[in-house]
Amino acid sequence: MADPRVDKTDMTFVLYDGDALDQVDTNWFQESYWRKHDLVLNEVLGRGPTLFVSQLDEVWVLRHYRRGGFMARLTEDKYFWMGLEHTRAFREWRLLRELFDRNMPVPRPVAAYVSREGLSYRASLITACIQNSQSLASMISGGLVREFHWQSIGNTLRCFHDESVNHMDLNAHNILIDEQQRIFIVDFDKGGFRRDGAWKKNNVDRLLRSLRKISLETGTIFDEDGWSCMLSSYHSTS
Repeated sequence: MADPRVDKTDMTFVLYDGDALDQVDTNWFQESYWRKHDLVLNEVLGRGPTLFVSQLDEVWVLRHYRRGGFMARLTEDKYFWMGLEHTRAFREWRLLRELFDRNMPVPRPVAAYVSREGLSYRASLITACIQNSQSLASMISGGLVREFHWQSIGNTLRCFHDESVNHMDLNAHNILIDEQQRIFIVDFDKGGFRRDGAWKKNNVDRLLRSLRKISLETGTIFDEDGWSCMLSSYHSTS
């Protein structure tokens, strides 16, 4: 089990595994730090850049929390302060740590960062990179997804649901497949443990919408047989 530590400086808070790190440099949560030291290995653009950086003989993933939808018109990255443990970064770090300790296929959380500004805050999260992996979305675009991948995705999703884990944004970009063909799920922002309910079907439906959207955007044919295989695996897993 991890030994979570919280470092506080003025209105800045950092949560990390005290067994793995002696301390955390708050500069690690600034994109400019990694660019200045030429340590950015790759970046993926979404609402903002997600950086893949080299540090301590590892590859880390730095993601800054940014608003989406209507709220993005009002503020790019500020959230209402409701207490430290309710911040997105702390909640996601603690969820990932619990899942990682249960040997679930998620990235290892490195550190969470929160900077409070009165009644609002900004936040970032660092996780360990799933090495040599591709997203399901990119593999679909490249025609690389096979029947056994769909079976594994169904098995994996069922395992998370059996553990009562609700992923709020399950889509083809958040499912990773490594070179050993293992399935991982990433980006658990706003996720958490839930009692049994309709949210499980909502997860599956959201993934289906994501796959259909990718087909439209890339001009690839939606894999009906693959989806049926995924559902069969999901429902047959005990």
